[in-house]
Formats: sequence, C-alpha cells, structure tokens
Amino acid sequence: MHEAGRALADPTAYADEHRLHESLALLRREAPVHWVEAPGYNPFWAVTRHADVMAVERDHGLFRNEPRPLLATAQFDAINRQRAEEGTGLRTLVHMDDPDHRVVRAIGADWFRPKAMRALRPRVRELARRYVDRMAELDGECDFAADIAVHFPLYVILSLLGLPESDFPRMLKLTQELFGGADEELRRGVSPEEQLAALLDFFAYFQRLTAARRAEPTEDLASAIANARVDGEPLSDLDAASYYVIIATAGHDTTSSTISGGLHALIEHPDQLARLRNDLGLMPFAADEMIRWVTPVKEFMRTAEADTEVGGVPVRAGESVLLSYPSANRDEGVFDDPFRFDVGRDPNRHLAFGFGVHYCLGAALARMEIQEFFAELLPRLRSVELAGEPELTATTFVGGLKHLPIRYTLA
Repeated sequence: MHEAGRALADPTAYADEHRLHESLALLRREAPVHWVEAPGYNPFWAVTRHADVMAVERDHGLFRNEPRPLLATAQFDAINRQRAEEGTGLRTLVHMDDPDHRVVRAIGADWFRPKAMRALRPRVRELARRYVDRMAELDGECDFAADIAVHFPLYVILSLLGLPESDFPRMLKLTQELFGGADEELRRGVSPEEQLAALLDFFAYFQRLTAARRAEPTEDLASAIANARVDGEPLSDLDAASYYVIIATAGHDTTSSTISGGLHALIEHPDQLARLRNDLGLMPFAADEMIRWVTPVKEFMRTAEADTEVGGVPVRAGESVLLSYPSANRDEGVFDDPFRFDVGRDPNRHLAFGFGVHYCLGAALARMEIQEFFAELLPRLRSVELAGEPELTATTFVGGLKHLPIRYTLA
C-alpha cells in the first residue's frame, strides 16, 4: 500500500501505465484516501476515488489552491513559498483562490466562450488539414507525437495569443522544459535553479510582450491580457506573464498529449478505429473518451483551511490533498468497464478538466481541436500501425506520449 501511494510522487510511474494503474486500483479498493510519505516530498493525502475528488473540488472555500497547488519536491515547495513571500513567484489561475481567481479568470473567459469557438473553428480546421497534409509529406512513417501532435495545438493557441510563428519553436521548447522537468530527455537540468531558469525565460519573453501590447494594442488575447484592469489597475508584469504562461503551456501540451494518446488508443483498439471511421458522428463522444483515457493533467493539490474529512478520513487544517485525475477517471464505481476504450461512451463523467470553479478555461477549445484533427485524419487514413515502442513522459503533473512512432497510408 505504501509503495502504491509513493507511485503518485514518482515521475517514472507515469511513464509506466501498467504500474501506475495497478497502484491506483489498489488505492481505490483498499485506501481511497491514503496518507503518503514519499522521500523528498512533503507528505499529503492521496485522493483516488471520483466522488471524493469531486467533493474536494466542489468545496473551494474549504480546500484552497494556495500555498501548494501542485505536487513538487519539498525543496521546490520551499523555493516557491519564498518566492511567493517576496512577490516574485509564478501566480497563474492554478495558484489563485477566490476572490482573485474569479476576477482574473474573467479576463480571458470571453476568448473561450461558444461564440469565440465558432469564430475560431475555421482556423482550427485549416491547421488540422495542414498537419494531416504534413503526415502525407512524411511518406508513410513518422514520430506522430513529436512531428505532428505537439505542433498542431501549439499553432492554435499561439495564434489565438497573436504570437509570431517564428517564436513557436521557442515556446515549444520552453513548455517541454517546464512540464518535463523530471524527464531526462526533456528537462533543461537537474537542479531546481536550472529548472526554474525555463520559467524565468518564459517570464522575460512575456514581459516584453506585455510592454509591446500596452504600447500598441492589437486584436488578440495577448493584448486583452496586457491591457486588462482589476479594480482599475493594470495587471502587474508578473501577473500578466503568469497568465500568458498558463495559456501558452497548458493550452497546447495537454491537447497534444490527448491527440497522441487518442491515436495510440485507436491503433490498439482497431474495432474502435473502424467504428469511428464509419460513423464520424461519434466524434464528440470519441474526443471525450480520448481525454478520459489519456488524462494529461495528472494531479492538482489542495490544502485544507480547517479540520474536515474526505471520504470518511479525518484531514486536519493545513494538510494537503492530491487529487488523482487518472485514478478518478478509471473509477470502477463510476465508469462501466473503465479500462475499455469506447469511442461511443455515454455518459462520460470524466474529471480530466477538473470540476467546479477551477474547471479548465480551455476545455471547449481542446475538444474542438481533437474533433477537428481526427475528423480530417480518419477519412484519409487507410492503415496505421506502430513502427516502434511508444514512450511516455516522466512527470507528476502534465504529460503523455513524447514519442509515438507509426507507419501508415493516407488517401
């Protein structure tokens, strides 16, 4: 049981799905709210059942994002706490609680509402076609994760922000370094200082962007953030940069992981590939099933403001809980045959976008990107198979497949 709990604080466990899901199934069955003491980490409660994760998400007054919004080593926790006290730390929507969260979230909310999504859909469709065409140019074999999936949603979200295409490769590298800090292939370095350098590079880039958009406002999301006002005052450079960071990183890395993982699932379940190809009307259900299957955001943390209980287990004020989304999304009490990939799954009460006031701002955009990409790919796809071993990112926060070698034929 203790080893199962420690898996949640082991980045390599997320690169080994069999080990991860075996550990999570044991916790759901035997200790759904389990105290974890992992070497190098401050202790926490692991919350693994769907109902308990939802209960914590619902009560955002009792369970707060600050001061520990996601799992990090004790060393990083100390650094982040010091930076927060100094006013120099990252302060994204993930780090905020109400009332600040509600006010700051509203700055970008209109850009992700249904009207905005309808206006953006032609551009998303055009980009989906561009990347399926790119697959055709690669002559029947590619690393789908690295060659296709990471680029398509990156272009969508950075186009929405209004960044020049010449900067896209830099944004991709910085994102991979930020989210891949535990992955030997993706990380910038081993020490906290080296890993924080990627974040500081993000800040420097976006501080220059803020200054440019304030000097010459434009009709894009970057300008809306730069020129937003809260209580009559503009966002600080740090808060503006933090907003850009969460949009630019979470806005594409999670979707690229889902697109890669979704194609991998279709390859491994040819009956579901045939079913979806024969009935593209299932695409909305298939997209949500891919999101549930991959669950690119692995966890968020909350800290109890007062003594309470979760799933009947006492939790004291000041103790942290880890919300395990991959576990909630395989909960046998909620999903019929949860380890079956089903492109027509309905209902699908997955929690991959979170729940409550912190529900993912870009959920509608992610769904649209996934649907448009596979709606473009599947009618042209004649055959597809693995051409090597898929590789997952070592992470405890955000990730999915970093390599998916495939062989295929397109019409």
